[in-house]
Amino acid sequence: MLRIFGIIALLLSFTGCSNFSYYTQAIGGHLSVSSQRQPITKLLASPDTPQRLKSQLEKINALRQFAEQQLQLPSNGNYSHYADLQRRYVVWNVFAAPALSLQPKTWCYPIVGCASYRGYYAKTKAESYASKLKGEGMDVYVAGISAYSTLGWFQDPVLNTFIYRSDAQLANLVFHELAHQKLYVKNDTQFNESFATVVAHEGVKRWLLSQNNAPAYQAFIEHQQKQQQFIDLVLGYREKLAALYASQLSDEQKHLEKAQLINNLRGAHQQLKKQWGGKSDYDAWFSKDLNNAQLNTVATYFDLVPALAALLAENHSDLMAFYNACLELKNLTIEERNRQLGLILI
Repeated sequence: MLRIFGIIALLLSFTGCSNFSYYTQAIGGHLSVSSQRQPITKLLASPDTPQRLKSQLEKINALRQFAEQQLQLPSNGNYSHYADLQRRYVVWNVFAAPALSLQPKTWCYPIVGCASYRGYYAKTKAESYASKLKGEGMDVYVAGISAYSTLGWFQDPVLNTFIYRSDAQLANLVFHELAHQKLYVKNDTQFNESFATVVAHEGVKRWLLSQNNAPAYQAFIEHQQKQQQFIDLVLGYREKLAALYASQLSDEQKHLEKAQLINNLRGAHQQLKKQWGGKSDYDAWFSKDLNNAQLNTVATYFDLVPALAALLAENHSDLMAFYNACLELKNLTIEERNRQLGLILI
């Protein structure tokens, strides 16, 4: 508790009037989540805990142990408690970008540095802030988030927002969030998320194989293949938009052609959906008002994944060697890091 109040004091000391209300809701929201935590050991021992929840919490314990022993990820007491928030998401993140640029808007915070999103514990507050940015001419996107990492400052609890996911999805989320504690580069959201994604994917593969769960592993591989097709599709159209924005056309013409490209992207997804037998996990994503901010989220999480996956392969899938290689990258500037990883910045 002393640590909590110490960090609150530090945050508020950096806060100007315009940010005071934001940090107040962030602190209040986190404290609310923390206050609802219950020890998993207590819930597992209680006859009042539903069997379905017990089963999932037992999986969490097994995943934590696997992460520590097989993936060399620090759990540090994370996911040793459970909290039912009585809502679908824990936070809602606001993403933004200029209407004719793919350069994401960033926000800077004490301790953790800058990031390309701004989180709110209430959907109404996130939508209100997004509306303000939209009024300034920005493209905005509000996404519900099931989990987040406090990077070791606090012990993150298991939440009702993700506890009932499938085995592969649950493992992916736990390994992803714990990976942020293994390595976090200040001011580089893209590297952080791509690193955690690569570690999580490798972790899920090893976890499912260790469980001799062949059907789940096959489903995971098929899901990965479809996800990669989705990523390639979105990033391909993102490159087309980048070329458009860099052209000598008038802003009016750029807006018209942007709308056409977005419409073409929707059509391309429908074609991809047919290849998948008429079903798509991305229908809800495409139901949104697609814009630069939303397209940027795909780049943030996946642009560096191929390069980092190749780095893992170069190290013969030795995770410790991979972690050490990434630690060396951490000491570079963002530009040097991206150049070494071969990323062509848009």
